[in-house]
Amino acid sequence: MYLKLNVAIEALIDRWYAWPHLVSPATSALNVIERHLKIMESYVQNPKIHAAAVKRPEMIGGPFIDYKGERSDEIKLLCDFIKDKRSNMFEFAAAINNLNKLLQENAVGFSLEPLYNEIPEILKGFVELYYDLYNNPNFRFYESLLYKSEFYHENAQSISLQMISADNDRSFVLSTPRLDDAHLIHLDLPFKNSIIDDLFSMKRKKGDYNEIKERLAIKNTQEELFRSFFTEEPPKEYQRYLGNGIRTRYFGHACVLVETNEISILVDPVISYDGYETDVPRYTINDLPEQIDYVLITHNHQDHVLLETLLQLRHCISNIVVPSSGKGNLQDPNLKLMFNNIGFNNIIELDDMETIELEGCVITGVPFLGEHSDLDIRSKLCYHVSLHNKFKVILAADSCNIQPELYQRVHQYLGDIDVLFLGMECDGAPLSWLYGPLMPEKLDNDKNLSRRLSGSNYDQGKSLIEIFKPKNVFVYAMGLEPWLEFISSIKYTDKSRPIVESNKLVRDCNDNKIIAERLFGEKTIEY
Repeated sequence: MYLKLNVAIEALIDRWYAWPHLVSPATSALNVIERHLKIMESYVQNPKIHAAAVKRPEMIGGPFIDYKGERSDEIKLLCDFIKDKRSNMFEFAAAINNLNKLLQENAVGFSLEPLYNEIPEILKGFVELYYDLYNNPNFRFYESLLYKSEFYHENAQSISLQMISADNDRSFVLSTPRLDDAHLIHLDLPFKNSIIDDLFSMKRKKGDYNEIKERLAIKNTQEELFRSFFTEEPPKEYQRYLGNGIRTRYFGHACVLVETNEISILVDPVISYDGYETDVPRYTINDLPEQIDYVLITHNHQDHVLLETLLQLRHCISNIVVPSSGKGNLQDPNLKLMFNNIGFNNIIELDDMETIELEGCVITGVPFLGEHSDLDIRSKLCYHVSLHNKFKVILAADSCNIQPELYQRVHQYLGDIDVLFLGMECDGAPLSWLYGPLMPEKLDNDKNLSRRLSGSNYDQGKSLIEIFKPKNVFVYAMGLEPWLEFISSIKYTDKSRPIVESNKLVRDCNDNKIIAERLFGEKTIEY
């Protein structure tokens, strides 16, 4: 039988939707304590406030659980379970706060060597202390050791399976845990378990239903639902690109497939589901090659490292290219380590202006400015892809062109391009929305609001176009597609600044004989 194309997997950690900061041990502890538990405790105290808040579109991305003011008893049980079973997370998070306090009070420019004895006991052997060149103290983790310690809770990992029947089926992932439900099957499986690969390969290749059911240990009470996930009808066959040129396909958000008849490159995989009625056309998994040569990840945010899609595609990905990180800074967990520990063994790290050279293809990492609230985060790259040295494209994701001089220097090396993919979500959430749980002290509100998770505006985008002189410009990575609301929480109006700014850029390009478009749903371009 075949797995239906609208069967979704959610990777969960203690029933919360998994993203890289929930996998890496240090950021996981702080997110659980400073985000999850606070949201759940608030819900238990007053579920009606949450129910009212989630009805307002502008509050979708806020810290509000979407269970209509119901199921507070189950939320309390989950809260109590985490407090009991993950008690060392509390010790770990407290130790991080105590270490920060120790450094701020005692590291005043003298040697840090005596302070190693004062490091909280459970952090000893996991951290290095250091000064920057202005004598500001800080510490870094030996993150690889954390993954081998009791602070990496692999037994907290599970998956849920469900059929998607509408684009707005699911609640926002950063604020609503996944409780038991009649339409869900929860399975206690670590993400690295290869049975996930075997299951999702059945979306393309016929497999043995009874064998997969037994291997997943599906209970008798679950079998009717599980059986409904399968069909005897084969999916449509993928039409491989056989032309002599290049084909690019937009799959939604920042996901772009670049193909020749020799190679396939997929950027920031976020794939919609098929098999239900929708007003918005889209490409789905059956519009992907059966083997993807390279997946490129631009940066470590939940809408660009979507484990839900990556786990489904793991069996058919040859290589994943990720930006190298800052080597142990709390706010910048290492993507290669994360992927390796959840069953991806084909990871290549790339630095700024470093290249991967293949026959007929060169992939270059391009510096990525902005969108990280001015934090010291290195795990971010734009990508320049050159095919047969004839077609050149830059995929800039959410990079914000704060300093055009940087890209002028990049242009001196890489030259003009044919196509620019540029993100223009130029409002962006404030720093605290994503990184708040990691901050030892809360920022003043005006400072917090000034440091945004934002991409380029009109002026910054126009400057980038003037530098690289593309023939085509595509505005993307806006979170516009309806199937992305559960991960992005974004809803625009015609007056929203990102829409106004991107409209202006598209008009300006077209007035200057540069073909431009803000992408939505799906798009195929052949060269």
